[in-house]
Amino acid sequence: MTDRTIRNLDNLRHSASTARLLNLLKVANDHGHTRAWAEQPLFESMSLNRAMILKHRLRRDELDCFVGRRHVATKIILPIDAEELKAGGRYTFINQLGFDRIVKEGFGLTPDHPDVETLSVLDQLPSLDPFLLRERLRRNGIEPAACYFAISESDLDQMSTFVESEIQPLVSLSVGDLEFMPGSVQTLAGKILSGEPGEHMEALRVTLRLAPDDYQEGIFCWKGFLYYKWVLTTLTAEISAVSDEVANMVPRGRIEPALKDYLSRTRELLRGRILRTCEEVRVTIEVYDNAFAGLSIEGQSGVFRDFLIEAPSMFSRLGEQLGALQHIVSFWRYRFAPGRAPADVGELIDILMDFEIGLLGYGETIGVNPAAA
Repeated sequence: MTDRTIRNLDNLRHSASTARLLNLLKVANDHGHTRAWAEQPLFESMSLNRAMILKHRLRRDELDCFVGRRHVATKIILPIDAEELKAGGRYTFINQLGFDRIVKEGFGLTPDHPDVETLSVLDQLPSLDPFLLRERLRRNGIEPAACYFAISESDLDQMSTFVESEIQPLVSLSVGDLEFMPGSVQTLAGKILSGEPGEHMEALRVTLRLAPDDYQEGIFCWKGFLYYKWVLTTLTAEISAVSDEVANMVPRGRIEPALKDYLSRTRELLRGRILRTCEEVRVTIEVYDNAFAGLSIEGQSGVFRDFLIEAPSMFSRLGEQLGALQHIVSFWRYRFAPGRAPADVGELIDILMDFEIGLLGYGETIGVNPAAA
């Protein structure tokens, strides 16, 4: 394990987005007394199962921790004192150089241990949002308890008003036996976001004709699409601004003609991929909007029920696309924050290629970077 210290864990817990932080310490504190947490852990290692796992933008002095170039890594943070996070923690990066030795010495895990496979899955994800995370783990035969797939406190606070406005049409409508009382907008929003519908939501379950287990799954999927729609809403202005900055960024130093032409083509291609990705995400979100309109406006509960059943199949691609867009905004704002040195042409091309790779669709490939040839 590295001997460097993290000093801002308490701030991280309160401010980090869902896509960036998987707070297993909070999951343990909130659900450690439950049978599900004990019998279906994310990690067999008790230390890992109480860690904070973070998508981290690499600094210049961290790049040589890996074979090959990358701009984001997955960091495992072990708090020094679980009761006093201000004490900081120790960390390592998943798949950094010497990682097999680190997990052996730090956690007693061999390279073929299931926990190492789980860490590898997390490292391959563009974000740690719970809906993408669950689907990717499922594909790899890993099915931890539902308590591991929650939205962060920071995002929940920001999402509440958005979700209330989204579900207002349903609250304003009486569908069969489903009657909502005054103040039900906040109540229903809270039930959806908490992931624990409870007895008061029985009328909705009956209306949707879902068995209790299917209903819990349906509420999770409903929350997923509300989360993704909120993310798209918050990203729209930012991704547009970043696209403009990408188009106009002037690297420092002299630029060879070949690199200048390549940079111009790369900017244009990346901008096109960003626009296409945003449009594909909007089209997917419209599937949800249409299904919800069928329930809340036309009273077609079966349409929304069928959508909830099919929703998980959409999470992987949707999560990957929004994760890639979030990465572009987050890394660009970090690297080119006010006061930071401009990039030379080689670094700028490298950053743009990283963004483009994140946006690639299935079967697509990226061109060769002449700066690396």
